[in-house]
Amino acid sequence: MNAKPHIVIVEDDPVTRGLLAAYFEKEGYAVSEAENGSQMWTRLETTRTDLVLLDINLPGEDGFSLTHALRLRSDMGIILVTARKEDVDRIVGLELGADDYVIKPFNERELLIRVKNLLRRTRKQREEDELPVTRHLFNGWTLDTERRRLITPDGAHVPLTNGEYLLLAEFVRKPGRVFTRDQLLEAISSRDWIPNDRTIDVMINRLRRKLGETSSPRMLVTIHGVGYQLVPDET
Repeated sequence: MNAKPHIVIVEDDPVTRGLLAAYFEKEGYAVSEAENGSQMWTRLETTRTDLVLLDINLPGEDGFSLTHALRLRSDMGIILVTARKEDVDRIVGLELGADDYVIKPFNERELLIRVKNLLRRTRKQREEDELPVTRHLFNGWTLDTERRRLITPDGAHVPLTNGEYLLLAEFVRKPGRVFTRDQLLEAISSRDWIPNDRTIDVMINRLRRKLGETSSPRMLVTIHGVGYQLVPDET
């Protein structure tokens, strides 16, 4: 029998946290609660976790910092659930590695659907880890498209979010091709998630950082007025 998916709810307001926990437990999920980052790390160290619902405004270490730290350690699902409505907060959250961003007050049913869809994608990714390895080599790097892993020239693994993987896979399958934003949007869109132009720019910047291109990118370049291109190494 498959174990119930486990969700950790990180929320400092006890009423909101309790309501969320009760709702997801009723829907068949295993749930742990944490009121701050310290408690979150304790829960993660003691119990296998599939997804974290994370508030931004927390005492001590805030949700942005926790998202960044989580993404460095794991590819588990991260959904920011917050009262912050500004676009800049959403963009920062996505840049730091969150998979989704939900604004309070939210519809519980909608949040449940987002959780289900994200867990479905991460479960599919884990299942693909058992498949034979198919690798694309580019500029000294490797993208393992069966295990969805980015491997550095030195052999280290770099975690990718689902959106980052889909975007990079599109580039490495057709190196040298110039993609418009519309083509890239089509490549990463799904029934439950429809990104926008700004999302593409955010993900490109995240991929550049993960590829070690912090300034003057020469691998994943901007073609002004058109879109983006992965420039193959011709050496």
